[in-house]
Amino acid sequence: MPFPIHINILDFIFKGILIGIIASAPMGPVGVLCVQRTLNKGRWYGFVTGVGAAVSDIFYAGVTGLGMSLVVDFVNNQQNRFYLQIIGSLLLLAFGIYTYRTDPTRNIRRSGTSKGTLVHNFLTAFLVTLSNPLIIFLFLACYAQFAFVLPNHPFEMCVGFMSIVAGALLWWFGLTWLVDKIRGKFDYNGIRLINQVIGWVVMICSVIMLFGTVTNLYRFF
Repeated sequence: MPFPIHINILDFIFKGILIGIIASAPMGPVGVLCVQRTLNKGRWYGFVTGVGAAVSDIFYAGVTGLGMSLVVDFVNNQQNRFYLQIIGSLLLLAFGIYTYRTDPTRNIRRSGTSKGTLVHNFLTAFLVTLSNPLIIFLFLACYAQFAFVLPNHPFEMCVGFMSIVAGALLWWFGLTWLVDKIRGKFDYNGIRLINQVIGWVVMICSVIMLFGTVTNLYRFF
């Protein structure tokens, strides 16, 4: 049975980029590590740290997408999709509140004096992110709200996953550029501020999406 939703590939790519940014933006352990390495080792060491996190994220993004695609009939049902979007909005709201209230500098550790190789910095960030499977719940929330899973459309899903990678890399590139430019003024307060701003943005967007879904005024498909 063909998927009943008309697919706009450019809109789908935009959704993927947005999901990649949402998954990468909170200043968790890897975000703090990226900032630390940018300040202590240089911008490209910080960026490859973000690349390692992005590669790990796409693994969990694929696992989540595969899991949702296995329940094709459930996802295709219009009423079920409505409830999934409601749940997705509430999960994103909870995630935004958690991000805002979390102090990412609480368990911060000072980096060593040795820079190490770019490959080493990449691998350590990859393993740190891979050790946190809770990101699957964030992908579930995003997929549900954005109606991102397209069963029986492997090409579109591949494009979507690549867009998630692009969004993640865009975030890490922009973050390391900003930190590198203001390295003389950037401190722990800057990390906390970024995290709080991200939390507020996610909360506001989730409320808008929840209101739009409930009132049928705003849809992401």
